[in-house]
Amino acid sequence: MLREITEKVLSGQRISGEEGLWLMTEAELLDLAPLAEYWRQRHNPNGNVSYVIDTNLNYTNLCDAYCSFCAFYRTDPKDPSAYTYTVDQIMGKIQRARKNGVRTVLMQGGLNSELGFDYYKEMVSETKKRFPDVTPYYWSAPEIVRMSEVSELRYEQVFEGLWGAGQRSMPGGGSEILSNEVKAVVSRFKPKSTVDQWTEVHEAAHRVGFKTTATMMYGHVEKDHHVVESLEHIRRVQDLALANDNDGGFTAFIPWSYKKDNTALAKMVEHEAGPNQYLRIIALSRIMLDNIPHIQASWFSEGKKTGQIALRFGADDFGGTLFDENVMLAAGFYNRTTENEVREMITEAGYTPVQRLTNYEIVEGLKPEATEAPSGQISALQPNHT
Repeated sequence: MLREITEKVLSGQRISGEEGLWLMTEAELLDLAPLAEYWRQRHNPNGNVSYVIDTNLNYTNLCDAYCSFCAFYRTDPKDPSAYTYTVDQIMGKIQRARKNGVRTVLMQGGLNSELGFDYYKEMVSETKKRFPDVTPYYWSAPEIVRMSEVSELRYEQVFEGLWGAGQRSMPGGGSEILSNEVKAVVSRFKPKSTVDQWTEVHEAAHRVGFKTTATMMYGHVEKDHHVVESLEHIRRVQDLALANDNDGGFTAFIPWSYKKDNTALAKMVEHEAGPNQYLRIIALSRIMLDNIPHIQASWFSEGKKTGQIALRFGADDFGGTLFDENVMLAAGFYNRTTENEVREMITEAGYTPVQRLTNYEIVEGLKPEATEAPSGQISALQPNHT
């Protein structure tokens, strides 16, 4: 089987789901590395490893999805730890982040039905107005579903509204494992409960021209075949985007492992996934996702040494600096770095570090302009408890 798979990979052919499952369950881990490296070089022959200077902001932690793997959300608006920030308050956070050279702001939050669609559009338009060289990398599929519900607009209309406000990309959160069998356990409440919803949102985004990412959170209740099922599904969605030739599609795939502390799902998970499983999934994703240009290594969730090794298993991107991040922190996981340390880690692994934007445009050596938000427009950074 390994010989047959190797022959297919080295001739640029696509492997099947059955072959992917064999690599996941039967192959020696080190046998995957050269196959993944082959696809890595086909997509990115220059030997560079990219990274982005970014921050991850959360605009609200009020949420009614009740995901069993999440320790971040709050359900009661009267809870002292519950919050919803105003647009001006978020602009203040972005202004602070820009002083650290941030080029991309990733923003996600809870599913808060009290927020109308205008709130989200204003968040995008004010970001572009006040910080024109910062990329708003906002929302994820579950949030788009909620926007559609509160506005009574189709997904495509929601994306057209966000596009008009200045947004061009969207993160791939909310996928977990793209298997309804798994989602029925870990995401019991809509709009995170079905694969179809996540798929329809990303397909609508791609039709409008958005670049999105695909993600996978593994290491909880899934089986090996669910991992392969998820990768096959992502591959099919990308095939459709490329066939439509409308500029939209996935730029990267990003897997990370479930962190169990403070989550309801923890009682069902005896051990968290370790480095070997992570490296296997990185390599398998690079081999199977032949139509997606980038695989991101997560120093953030897996540890810096494991992230470095992942660059030898097919990954070509090192993610971002994530100056602000609260979702993983709520699960008891704290990992931080600086741009200099990111560059050092990439160099130590034997690659050349290059800074990129969200769309993977290389901007090595460039710094954002020192534009300040209009004076008097930013209120104190206290949450608006709703």
